[in-house]
Amino acid sequence: MVEGTGGGLLSPEEVEVAQGHADEILAGLDRAILGQAQLTRLLLTAVLARGHVLLEGLPGLGKTELVKALSRLLRLDFRRLQFTPDLLPGDVTGGHILEESEHGRRMVFHPGPVFTNLLLADEINRASPKTQSALLEAMQERSVTVLGETRKLDVPFCVLATQNPIELEGTYPLPEAQLDRFLFKLEVRRLDSATLQTIITERRAGAPPELQPVTDGEGLAALFAAVDRIFLPKAVAAYIARIVDATHADSALAPSTVKDYVRFGASPRAAIAIAESARAHALLGGKPNVGFDDVIAVAIPAVAHRIVLDYRAKLDGITGSGVVQSVLDAIGELEGGLSKNLQSHAS
Repeated sequence: MVEGTGGGLLSPEEVEVAQGHADEILAGLDRAILGQAQLTRLLLTAVLARGHVLLEGLPGLGKTELVKALSRLLRLDFRRLQFTPDLLPGDVTGGHILEESEHGRRMVFHPGPVFTNLLLADEINRASPKTQSALLEAMQERSVTVLGETRKLDVPFCVLATQNPIELEGTYPLPEAQLDRFLFKLEVRRLDSATLQTIITERRAGAPPELQPVTDGEGLAALFAAVDRIFLPKAVAAYIARIVDATHADSALAPSTVKDYVRFGASPRAAIAIAESARAHALLGGKPNVGFDDVIAVAIPAVAHRIVLDYRAKLDGITGSGVVQSVLDAIGELEGGLSKNLQSHAS
């Protein structure tokens, strides 16, 4: 058995049970969205790590349907908010409305769509920066403050936002502070011809399949608890720290790509994001402890959107994902005694 972060022990049997429940959710997502197995796995990884996810892709690739499928499978309260240029912050958080009562007129707070378990922020980058910022407190503190009064949000609370590529008309780039609140930024890629043929022949008018819930809030809480008890070895934690440190141009570990193109490296929140999502990824793989492969699997979606590139990067075709990949290639795994260290904790 393996010691978890909360001081408990996670047995192989507990790992197997938790993995089985997670696999049922994953299978449902793969039924809803065909040909996107890597995307659905990373999305579930982020949800189990209790993080928010930004899905980027062209219209019509199934981003919204993926989020709706997740809400049905988890049987959680779900709200959808369409972000438009005229959307106001109060349309997100809610606000006070003057109402008549037997005691006279009084201001009554009406909760906005943010008071839910799963919030689909559809086309989030079509709203103004002021409206986008209305989500900052909700995403970080899990609370909303209106007129000086703070209200806690439901548990769990997860923002699953979609955005169109910033090159499209009518979009506003998300500010760095907002991007940093997303655990993952995932790219929704186009489908291959075989998957398109399956959709055309088996799904009339693109109608998704009927999905039955596979868990609920209590079951999801049990999965959260299992993720918390996944062991993170010190050697792997050191590897995560080295990755984030190497995204800064003034670091001795930084590869030439970072030194040439990165203005600002990833924040400490990036290291936390890698560690928490790597725990969830390990659980999905049926492992009681985090390995280097789990870190590598989540590093790009957890870090790429947190790096600020200079103007030359776009001219030379350099992306945040490419920078993180160069960091992973340059650092490699730590030497000496690693396998023994993991085996000693797993025994």
